[in-house]
Amino acid sequence: MATSLTSMVARRALSLNRLSSPASYGALPASLIPRRGLAGAADHHGPPKVNCWQDPMNPAKWKEEHFVIVSLSGWGLLFFGGYKFFTRGKKNKEEVFVLSSENNKLLQYVV
Repeated sequence: MATSLTSMVARRALSLNRLSSPASYGALPASLIPRRGLAGAADHHGPPKVNCWQDPMNPAKWKEEHFVIVSLSGWGLLFFGGYKFFTRGKKNKEEVFVLSSENNKLLQYVV
């Protein structure tokens, strides 16, 4: 039992060593050689994406991160503009100008 266990461990270590060493790739079947299958931008699908400032009137051609930044900025501007428009404050603010007798300066007070 002990010899079969040690032989099994030795076979497994040998097979792992064979699979991980790049010098022995010629002896392995093609299905066991590691490939970088979805690893990057090797092949493009569709038209190339451009920066938002290069074609500002066509958002379909923009890079995704530029589209996100521009659209979030637009929504932020819309909400902030709406907030500033609808919360203008009191319209009956009176400004009182007082001439100080101590140092002859004009002081402004909002009532």
